[in-house]
Amino acid sequence: MDVTDEPRGPRGKRDLPFPYDQDLSGVLRNLHRSTRWGRERLANDKVTAAFLAAGMRLLVTHLGPGGRRPVDSERLLLGSLSQRRVAEEFARNPHPFVRHGNGVSMLRDRWTPHSDFVTDLITFAVWRENYRPRYRRQQEADVERLVRGPDFVQAVHDIAYRHTAEGVGLPSVRLGLTLMTAAEGDDEVARIISAVYEDYVGSWKTVYADVIRERRLRLRPGLTLDDLANALSAATDGMILRAIGDPGAAVLDHERRRSLMGTVALAVVHAFLEPDDDATGRTLEQAVSSRFDPHPHP
Repeated sequence: MDVTDEPRGPRGKRDLPFPYDQDLSGVLRNLHRSTRWGRERLANDKVTAAFLAAGMRLLVTHLGPGGRRPVDSERLLLGSLSQRRVAEEFARNPHPFVRHGNGVSMLRDRWTPHSDFVTDLITFAVWRENYRPRYRRQQEADVERLVRGPDFVQAVHDIAYRHTAEGVGLPSVRLGLTLMTAAEGDDEVARIISAVYEDYVGSWKTVYADVIRERRLRLRPGLTLDDLANALSAATDGMILRAIGDPGAAVLDHERRRSLMGTVALAVVHAFLEPDDDATGRTLEQAVSSRFDPHPHP
């Protein structure tokens, strides 16, 4: 029985686990075929899915907690995701993935040059569908707590801790952070990162808009919903990166299930928002100035 409640993908690979059973024609953009029909057909081929599965295991090995993490896209291509290593991992695929045949030859038939495979694998790895069933159910519960729950502060702390702690352990998140250092000057990597954030931040903007409406709040003058979403997203990235690089920094407190991100999120929300029925109308700068300057700005 399919317990994900997700639509099943192309018939030829319905025996594959989620999300490899899904339609990948909109994800894999660099397959070596001259026609759109050919690319779509190859995107949903079981051998193509098998190479993605092999590549994902290599990413987990090299980017997961304790893994040997590459620092840039060139090392990622030439090292942990070389054609040879991908072909060797392909041969170790578990059932029901394909694992027989000339791995290098079949890989080259689909992606020429090999950098196209790396690009498509990256796109697949950060594709939200990879963890959508669990993520969607959890986000629905989070939205309910944030919008209508009785303890907003505790909800923020719980959600911030979970997101930070999970982000530290997710290869897809680690990959995204790694890629951001290589995005400058690489249009394709920049496109992938931009698409990921458009999807991720966009989903949270909807949540924040619901919170503001239902809890009768308003943004301070000069601030936008984009500002709020980007500030919280950037803070989350920074916390995850700090927790990965400096585990002793007390960013995460697993015993209390708290994170510094929860504190920062509350600070941002408090600074950016005011009660709708008691708004001062002050900008953030004016509000800060009134507290710290002897002669605050009007």
